[in-house]
Amino acid sequence: MTRNTQQPLAKQGRFASFLIAGTGIVWLLVLALGEELGWSQRTLAFFDLAAMASFAMALWLLFGVWRARRNNKE
Repeated sequence: MTRNTQQPLAKQGRFASFLIAGTGIVWLLVLALGEELGWSQRTLAFFDLAAMASFAMALWLLFGVWRARRNNKE
């Protein structure tokens, strides 16, 4: 793999890792805030679904990086 093909993949991998970490932190903060302010279970479930969608997107990005690196080795 050359540097030209490796750099965009590394950038995508970093973005996915920041997405996972950021989602986890924001999700925990929203749950704590919702518990403190007495938000309904329906509202908290909305944020749970949003966090799951974000985690799924990060996994999709990481899968794409893995496939691209695997294809570039050949």
